[in-house]
Amino acid sequence: MSWHRPADGETDVRVAPEDAGWAYSGLQVHTLHPGHPVRVELTHDEAVVVPLSALDVAVGVDGQTWRLAGRTGVFAAVTDWLYAPVGSTLTLAGDGGEVAVCTARAEQVFPVVQVRAADVPVEVRGAGRATRQVVNIATPESFTGAQRINVCEVITPGGNLSSWPPHRHDGLDGCPATNEEIYYFRAGRGDSPHGDPAGQGLFHVYSVDGTVDETMTVHDGDVCLVPHGYHGPSIAPPEYPMYFLNVLAGPGEQRTMAFCDDAEHHWIRESWGDQQPDPRLPWTSATGRVAHG
Repeated sequence: MSWHRPADGETDVRVAPEDAGWAYSGLQVHTLHPGHPVRVELTHDEAVVVPLSALDVAVGVDGQTWRLAGRTGVFAAVTDWLYAPVGSTLTLAGDGGEVAVCTARAEQVFPVVQVRAADVPVEVRGAGRATRQVVNIATPESFTGAQRINVCEVITPGGNLSSWPPHRHDGLDGCPATNEEIYYFRAGRGDSPHGDPAGQGLFHVYSVDGTVDETMTVHDGDVCLVPHGYHGPSIAPPEYPMYFLNVLAGPGEQRTMAFCDDAEHHWIRESWGDQQPDPRLPWTSATGRVAHG
């Protein structure tokens, strides 16, 4: 059984809970075209709108309009974003580029919120070759105005790995946290601002019961669904930095990003205390690429 959904280079991403075979998490990636707004009905979902490679995106929510400054690519800058409530209708308009609509099944109605890029927390996590940048867009600690949705971005410099140590949040075999997780990958090339068609990396998933154990090559624009089991590492080849957008949601009464490490590899976290973080990080900020001396 493969949880890998390769990009075909032409079709935008559409992941709904029904076709993913689960109950909560979803993702849409839309390519904007001038004069052709995209309409998204959030009949049963709350949503987080994240510009990926689009500038000056007009987001309509039930007749009111917010403008997102956006960015030229996922490796170019941290972006501003918008939360939209369940039951609303979205329209997305712009002159080009890609916009992600991250969704989660919900019942509670929260207000529309726009978060400026400068207010998005950026974290450097890990050490040595396991150093990566985590952009906490709508996590329980960074944003409280949602029922179920959790969204973050991770940038892994070329030659590094993330999603490490392997971990899970499936509510099985003593792990209390439960979240369905979507990985949306973009693979850069050198200093490219966004994904590149040649970009690629590796991603490992394996289940507690042994029915799934797969190391896959992920290319620019690929999606991986993780309904259960351990995931990690995700590996960026030296020439191809890796970005992924994570969407998580689950049945709990409280939003959580908690996880359970594979016990055999938990010691790795303790080893980071004896290593220095990768000096190439942080990679981006609200004002663009971070210069390092």
